[in-house]
Amino acid sequence: MIYQAPVLKPPDLEALAAIEALRGEMRHFLVEPRRWFGTLRRTALARAVQGSNSIEGYHASVEDVAAIVEGEEPLEVNEETRLAVVGYRDAMTYVLQLARQPIRIDETLLKSLQFMMLKHDMSKNPGQWRPGPIWIEDQDGRVVYNAPDRELVEPLIAELIGTLERDEETRLVGAAMAHLNLALIHPSSDGNGRMARCLQSLVLARGGILSPEFASIEEYLGQHTDDYYSVLAEVAGGSWTPERTARPWIEFSLTAHFRQARTVLRRIREMEELWDRCEQLAARHRLAPRCVGALCDSSRGWRIRRSLYIKVTRSTIGEDLTHATATRDLRALAEAGLLEAQGEKRGRVYLPTPELRQVWDAIRARRPVPAEESPYPPDAQLQLPGVAG
Repeated sequence: MIYQAPVLKPPDLEALAAIEALRGEMRHFLVEPRRWFGTLRRTALARAVQGSNSIEGYHASVEDVAAIVEGEEPLEVNEETRLAVVGYRDAMTYVLQLARQPIRIDETLLKSLQFMMLKHDMSKNPGQWRPGPIWIEDQDGRVVYNAPDRELVEPLIAELIGTLERDEETRLVGAAMAHLNLALIHPSSDGNGRMARCLQSLVLARGGILSPEFASIEEYLGQHTDDYYSVLAEVAGGSWTPERTARPWIEFSLTAHFRQARTVLRRIREMEELWDRCEQLAARHRLAPRCVGALCDSSRGWRIRRSLYIKVTRSTIGEDLTHATATRDLRALAEAGLLEAQGEKRGRVYLPTPELRQVWDAIRARRPVPAEESPYPPDAQLQLPGVAG
């Protein structure tokens, strides 16, 4: 027996309706990719990868994660973190490919995702279930969770997979339960949390709820790690006890989806404005239109290298540049006073000048003060340990 989704109450249905309303607004912008879609999608994927890895203690800036996503070397990341990010990038990229076609999630697929994440450390049994018992300790060495016995892993995973084959009336709830059960079964020697979060994104994508980059709550979980661990601990109660209610987890997950959707919708609107402003800037300086994607990145303070410029141009407008063309474009951006070159030859990077930074700063200055709003009605009695509704 695995953890079961609670019977949804009227406040849960109101929360789902609020989330769907936000997703409807997002679909209006995303159903037909706009000029800025490639830039937004790449950043959204980087934030999801960054969020999930930060929960495990692997910290990197969005800029460096975005570089790794593009196959570039990051500028300020140690090797252990780089390998962790590369592994999760590979898993999420695979999820993006799978989401384009009907798929069946099975044990082999779950093991494949875990292998991609942990392939850089064979001591952690990548691609295999754990060989024996496993538990989680807190910082003081106290056991805070005992996973189910090793002989239960295969039947529990089989039961979990069986739930994924059902037609879920509420896909958000089904994806959240898949996350919860895989995390608490803890089938692997390492990477269980990352695998559970990746599975949740895959279930959402398979259900047609936007694309994984925009449906994922991994960024939110990375920013609210203590709350995330708190609610998992509340549901688990220290050991594998599937008779306990999963309601706190569902309420937390729906709240996360609501808040993340509001953030993504704000970013969509900001990216549309940023693209327009950078397009006008390029036209004013008589620069090639293909420069706009790089200007959007650089205006936010990101460093540009020639190889990255080529990849950004490909992802934004689909144009493949030669090294010579990329070099000319970057030189023209520097001569226009928008980028400033630092370093020599292969180590050269381009930084934004104050004129370019001002474009993004002006947009951010109008950003409303963040508010941790809830999708639940004010009078709902929520069971959210460690986080206000």
